[in-house]
Amino acid sequence: MTISVELLDGCCVRVVPRGLDLLLNRKLVRRFLRSSGWAVVGVDPIRLSPHASEYHGRERRLTS
Repeated sequence: MTISVELLDGCCVRVVPRGLDLLLNRKLVRRFLRSSGWAVVGVDPIRLSPHASEYHGRERRLTS
């Protein structure tokens, strides 16, 4: 599966999800296409890499 991405320089590329994560972490993306339409960086909520910000609240997931 590939994702359409518009970079800050105006180029449009198609990348795999990991490629989108890398471009987002490097702050090179203007917007990318979701099934619901274009997601604009800085305007729409975007899920970042789990390493970008760590959750420090109480663990609520079940463990086995």
